[in-house]
Amino acid sequence: MRILLVEDEPSLAKWLAKSLARYAGFIVEWADDGLLAVRRLELEEYDAVILDLGLPGLDGAGVLARMRARDDRTPVLVLTARDSLNQRIDLLHQGADDFLAKPFEVGELEARLTALIRRSRGKSRPRLLLGQLALDTALQQFFIADQPLALSPRETAVLRVLMQRSGEPVSKQSILDRVVADDKEVNLEAIEVIVHRLRKKLTDSGAQIVTVRGVGYSLEAAVAHE
Repeated sequence: MRILLVEDEPSLAKWLAKSLARYAGFIVEWADDGLLAVRRLELEEYDAVILDLGLPGLDGAGVLARMRARDDRTPVLVLTARDSLNQRIDLLHQGADDFLAKPFEVGELEARLTALIRRSRGKSRPRLLLGQLALDTALQQFFIADQPLALSPRETAVLRVLMQRSGEPVSKQSILDRVVADDKEVNLEAIEVIVHRLRKKLTDSGAQIVTVRGVGYSLEAAVAHE
């Protein structure tokens, strides 16, 4: 999952990015200015936004207002050191999805983000299913017919992106953006190799990775052959 962290405190931002990557496999991109965050959100697609309120350039409330004004429905979790009920009510009316007061535990932040993303996609269960292939979003583990599927971290990351958007074509570049942080060894050709390996491992899973010519890949229900 690709997250935009909007936070002007460098030490906190770096700690959060590393912790979420290690704890849940999230790809976290950082913006330390409200106006920069608005530009990033206009150009890029994210699964969720972690938004601090006290920002230079444009404060968090302003970032949120601009997002919702252009119908950007990306889930927003607001980080706040303030305990003002009226402020929280105002931000909920402006389109905030959840709050987390500082200080907090990374585990709670990850759980709240996962729940927001799942709800934004209409998923009420912690497992995403396609055929006999299942992704346990809490464990970040794939299963085939309830048996754990042995995957490398990179294979897991690629399959997770495809599973979260099953039935939709996903470009190679989009996959690359969502599974790679600073790993320069992974490129578009490496994504092709990973997909090739995944296809072999998904045999008899009821799911298959289909090449969409000129676009990328799509994870779809396997067609039964008589």
